[in-house]
Amino acid sequence: MGDFLLIPAIISIWISVFISILMMIGAQRFIIRQSKKELIIPSISEQAPKVTVMVPAHNEERVITMTVEHILRMNYPQDKIQLIVIADNCTDNTAKKLYALKNNPDYQSRDFMIMERKGTGGKSGALNDALSHATGEWICIYDADAAPERNALLFLVDKALEDPETYGAVFGRNKARNRAQNFLSRCINLELVTAQRIYHTGMWELFKLGTIPGTNFIIKTELIREIGGWDEDAITEDTAISFDILSRGQLIALAPQAEAYQQEPEDLRVYMKQRERWAKGNYSVVMDHILELFKPSSSWRVKVQVLYYGTSYFWFLLAILVSDVLFVINVVYQVLFLFGMDVVMPFQFSSDVYIFLMIAWALMYYLYVLQINLALATDYGQSNTRNFVLACISYFTYAQLFLIISLKAFFSILLDKVFKRKSKWYKTERFG
Repeated sequence: MGDFLLIPAIISIWISVFISILMMIGAQRFIIRQSKKELIIPSISEQAPKVTVMVPAHNEERVITMTVEHILRMNYPQDKIQLIVIADNCTDNTAKKLYALKNNPDYQSRDFMIMERKGTGGKSGALNDALSHATGEWICIYDADAAPERNALLFLVDKALEDPETYGAVFGRNKARNRAQNFLSRCINLELVTAQRIYHTGMWELFKLGTIPGTNFIIKTELIREIGGWDEDAITEDTAISFDILSRGQLIALAPQAEAYQQEPEDLRVYMKQRERWAKGNYSVVMDHILELFKPSSSWRVKVQVLYYGTSYFWFLLAILVSDVLFVINVVYQVLFLFGMDVVMPFQFSSDVYIFLMIAWALMYYLYVLQINLALATDYGQSNTRNFVLACISYFTYAQLFLIISLKAFFSILLDKVFKRKSKWYKTERFG
């Protein structure tokens, strides 16, 4: 019985190891190619497309002024930027701070619109309302806590113009600006750097696949209107719209030099709520698109994306959970046996299967630490002893939260489906 349960788990772990190696190979190829190119700031021409920058903000008085100032100071022709900030159902001083900023003599000549909105649909609803006022050829989205670097928009647009017929959207990299705050924020930083510099680059290098990250990206105005705007029922509107773009044969390109800083949770409660919403959203998207795997007409990139999300949130989660439970149960029984208790283990393993499990776990841990440090080595100032030690520790602490979050999200979305509940939007709490 033990072998019957454990062997599929071992096979799944080995497949996960293979995918990790594949992503690192792709990322390494990307890094080598990029290192051979001289970093040149794209020249600004009169032909630069007009961009509508939209910032949805719900009770964001702590961060909104800094975010808008970063956007207004970006290195892009002022007459080619339309800025729309949506004060979405705010009960604080968000709108008041926005009007004070708009009246600043430095910004009075700018195309800067403030929408005070009373409506439903959360972030998606706010973006859809603003979309009707957009005049740019491209839409750029920044969250209310974003701090884009001066050339971020320039790099996004420059990438889009490489192949404007094929690239329906372009996304950049996001960095944690409060990464040194505490243990949690440091671990989130490791996760963010690894996701951006290993998985995002690996997927783009190998498959020309990208996923919109929710902030610091641009999308064709014509395309988003063709899609019908943002899905107000989607829990994670960014993942949902990524599938809509891919299903139309358009690509989501990576512009690695387009960087923006964002605030990450500093409190475990806030973090758990945010990540549970993300996990529920990804579960929902997989469920909505699972049949694409069996449709001959579906794009192969859509199928790869469904497989990627499906294996990450369903298959590998189940495999790790089964192997962890079996391992812990047998450790407990081993300890009881050492204390002289006459107990029979509920799961008996053959020695070969157990050895393979230990090898798989050891290799998975080694690759976990390796990919983090490979990612850190490509981000200036992040490859240091503290982060190396943190990477080693985080596997046994921070990474295990993924199991708890994923299980909670899975049962929550099942209950939503059974009782036809509408998922409640949760706004991530900001810190001063």
